[in-house]
Amino acid sequence: MNRNRKTIVVSAVNLRKGGTLTILRDCLQYLSTLTRDFRVVALVHKRELCDYEGIEYREMPDIIRGWGKRLWCEYVTMYRISKELAPVYLWLSLHDTSPRVLAERQAVYCQTAFPFYRWSWQDFRFDYKIPLFACFTRFAYRMNVHSNRHLIVQQEWLREGLSRMLGVSRDKFIVAPPGKKAVKIVSEKILKKYFTFFYASTPDCHKNFESLCEASRLLENEVGKGRFTVVLTVRGDENKYASWLKKKWGEVESIDFAGFMSRERLYGYYQAADCLVFPSKVETWGLPISEFMETGKPMLLADLPYAHETSAGSEYTAFFPATDVVELKNEMKKILEGDWTSLKKIPLLTGEEPIVYTWKELFEKLVKE
Repeated sequence: MNRNRKTIVVSAVNLRKGGTLTILRDCLQYLSTLTRDFRVVALVHKRELCDYEGIEYREMPDIIRGWGKRLWCEYVTMYRISKELAPVYLWLSLHDTSPRVLAERQAVYCQTAFPFYRWSWQDFRFDYKIPLFACFTRFAYRMNVHSNRHLIVQQEWLREGLSRMLGVSRDKFIVAPPGKKAVKIVSEKILKKYFTFFYASTPDCHKNFESLCEASRLLENEVGKGRFTVVLTVRGDENKYASWLKKKWGEVESIDFAGFMSRERLYGYYQAADCLVFPSKVETWGLPISEFMETGKPMLLADLPYAHETSAGSEYTAFFPATDVVELKNEMKKILEGDWTSLKKIPLLTGEEPIVYTWKELFEKLVKE
C-alpha cells in the first residue's frame, strides 16, 4: 500500500434511497478500485447502504432529523472533520451543498433541480416540505459555492441554469449524464385489455399526476369508456396528494390506480404499454423516460428542458405544456386513434465540454485538473 496516499473525502450524509443512493453507491464502488493510491473516507447515513472494500466510513445517522442539523453538519461538523483528516486533497459533496472544509480542492454534485421548481400554494396543502425544499435549495446551493473547483450536473440545462443562478462560470461545471447499465430485468407478463397509457412515478405533488388524470377524464368523455386505460403507479392512500387524486378522479373508469410496482412488474408494463406519458414539472433526469425509450414506443412528455435532454435519441416523441390538460388530451386521442403525425424523432445531443460519461472520466478531471 502506498503510504503517501492522498485523501479523498466523499460527504453524502443525506443520501438513503432512490437515484441519489445509486449515485453514492456507483461513486464509492469506483473509488474502491483506487484505494491503493488514495485514502477514501466516506461520510454517510449508514455504512450498510454502501459498503465497499478499502473505504473508511463515518456514519452520521442523526443528520436527517432536520435542516438545522444538516446546516450545522455542513458548516461546523465537516470543518472539524476536515481538520482531523488533514491534509485533504479532494472533498466531494454528493448532495448539493458546499460544506466549509479545509481541502486542496473541492467539488459538489448538484443532484436536485428543485431550485427551478415553480411551486404553487396548493403544494402546501399536500406536502409543505416540497415548496419549502425548493426555496431551501436555492439558498443552500449559494452557500460557499465559490469554494468549489468543479460543480457536477447531469444535464446541460442544469449547467446553464445554475451558472446564471449562482454566478458561477459555465466552464466550472462538468456535465455527467447517468450511464446506461446492462442490467437484465426479467419482466413480469402483463395482460392488457385496452390501449394503455402508462405513467410511472412517486405520488408527490410536483409529479403532476393531476394533469394526466384530468386529461384522461376528458378523453373518456369524448371517446367513451372501454377504449383505453391509463395506468398510474399510485394506489391512492400513500399520502394526502395520492388521496386527493383518488377522491377526485377515482370514478374515472379509464384510470387504473395500480400502486407501487416491483422492478419486474414495472418493466412488464413498459413492455405492455402502448405509450408513456410523463407530465412531471421538475426532474433532474427522469429515469422512466430513459427506460421506456428502449421499447421504441411513443412517448408524450412535459415540454420542459429535462424531458428534451433525456429523450434525445428517441424515435416517436411529442411534447405538451405540463399543465395544459386539453393539449394532453388531444395528443392522447391522436395516438389512441393511430395518428402519429405529432410524434417526432428527437435528435441526439452534442455534448459541450466539459462532459464525462463514466466515474473514471469524472475523477480524472476532479483529481488532475
